[in-house]
Amino acid sequence: MHDQGEFEANLAAASGDDLVLRAELLACFQASLDAQRDLLSRARCDGNWEVSALRLRGLGASFHSQQLVLLAQEALDTAPGDPVVLRKLANFSQSVVERA
Repeated sequence: MHDQGEFEANLAAASGDDLVLRAELLACFQASLDAQRDLLSRARCDGNWEVSALRLRGLGASFHSQQLVLLAQEALDTAPGDPVVLRKLANFSQSVVERA
């Protein structure tokens, strides 16, 4: 993941040396990511798809994850239910789990 360093630096800046806080922040990020991915996967109209994609983009921006921002933008540029975007987001989510 090309932005892992920036994402990790953001977590470190927010949590300092507190490993428990870092784990909690990462868990919150993962929970938000999974919730929005779920909503995105169930969206059948442009409005719901767009809202979920915008929330994912905001999540990525707030945690300095350029990869998530780009994936969310890709979702915004496609039709609701696009399986390629959903698969990329699932792979991204799995990479977050693996770094925890």
